[in-house]
Amino acid sequence: MWASDPYGRDFAGMPPAKSGDYAWVQHMIKSMAPVSGRMAVVLPHGALFRMGREGAIRKKILQMDLLEAVIGLGPNLFYGTGLAACVCVFRMRKAANRRKRVLMIDASREFKAGRAQNELLPEHGSLIYGWYRDYADVEGVARVVTLDEIAANDYNLNIPRYIEPTADQEAVTVEEAMRRLKETSETAFAAEARLIAIFRREGLIR
Repeated sequence: MWASDPYGRDFAGMPPAKSGDYAWVQHMIKSMAPVSGRMAVVLPHGALFRMGREGAIRKKILQMDLLEAVIGLGPNLFYGTGLAACVCVFRMRKAANRRKRVLMIDASREFKAGRAQNELLPEHGSLIYGWYRDYADVEGVARVVTLDEIAANDYNLNIPRYIEPTADQEAVTVEEAMRRLKETSETAFAAEARLIAIFRREGLIR
């Protein structure tokens, strides 16, 4: 039935029997207005890098230059799953400066942690939308990637392939790390010696 779909929703290929993600994606793309159409869909991260039939469909859609942005979200935002999801934004006709490009956004740290469920607050949404609107590189957060680079990665859209997160801790040389380790060890040994002296004084050890 899918191969002979009267609405042409099989334009990029037959999805695998165990995953209907790209059936929905093709349905939504085919439902967009011919010129002004655009849509966004929440997908599991696996849809960005799974190969086989899904990889072939993803390749076809990318070659058609319909994907405008991929936004990686944080974990435990959706009821029923603790897994992180992503949002893929498609546009039937991109702006000239966005053609043959895909904006990758790592918004995985933008959420309010909760006991049972994390929350995406309005301020997080505004920040993410700002990155999407600007469509520009932001260190550790966003990067505009050409379709040629994506093709060189075998049409894999896994976000860490394109965005390197910024280090939260200061980078130190090996020499500095060894110096700090030595100081810490000396402090620990001195504290141990003082503790042993106290135990001996109190008659707890000989």
